[in-house]
Amino acid sequence: MISSGEPSVAKDRLREDVLARRRARSTAQREAAAEAVVATLLRGLQGVRTLAAFVPDPTEPGTGRLPDACTELGARVLLPVVPPVGRTLDWAEFTGELEPGRFGLLHPVGPRLGPTAIAAADAVVVPALAVDRAGIRLGRGGGYYDRALVRARPDAVLVAVVFDDERVDELPREVHDRPVRAVVTPSGGWEALAPDGR
Repeated sequence: MISSGEPSVAKDRLREDVLARRRARSTAQREAAAEAVVATLLRGLQGVRTLAAFVPDPTEPGTGRLPDACTELGARVLLPVVPPVGRTLDWAEFTGELEPGRFGLLHPVGPRLGPTAIAAADAVVVPALAVDRAGIRLGRGGGYYDRALVRARPDAVLVAVVFDDERVDELPREVHDRPVRAVVTPSGGWEALAPDGR
C-alpha cells in the first residue's frame, strides 16, 4: 500500500482514501466492529493497572464502546485531552463523564494531569487509520500521538485499533514514527507485531 514520492505526500493520499471508506461504513458495520474490537481489547489487556486509551469518533472502530468498556478491566483509565492551542496532548482520568473539546472531540471532565501522565500507563490504545506489518501506524496527520508516544514508557504495550481493510503490508515511514507492538481488528483479533515486521 506504500505510495511513491515523499512519505508525507503519500500519507496524505492514504488518509483521504481511508477516511472516505470509513465514512461509507454503515451504522451496523460500525457497531459490530466496536463490539468485536472491545471484546478483544478486554481479553488482551487483562492485568493492566493503568491504561491510556482514547474516545473514538463516530467513524473509528470502537465508537460508542471503548472508554466505558475499558473500565471493566478495573484499571485506571486515562484519556487524551486535545489542548485549546498547540499539538501536545494533555491527559485526564476517565470517571464516566465526557464533554466536547477541540475539534468536537470528547474528553474527560476533571483535572488535567499534564502531557507526562501517559508515562504511568502499562498499555496505550492508540487510534490509527492504518497499521503495517512492522507496526507503523498512519495517524490523522496532526502529530499529536507522535508527540505523546515519546513520553510513553519503553515497556508499555502500544496497541492500535483499525478496521480489517486498514491492516496493510507497508506504509510510508518517517523518522518520528514509533511502531506499535500490536494491532486489533474486528475480524483478526489481537495480532502481536515484531519491530522488524516479521
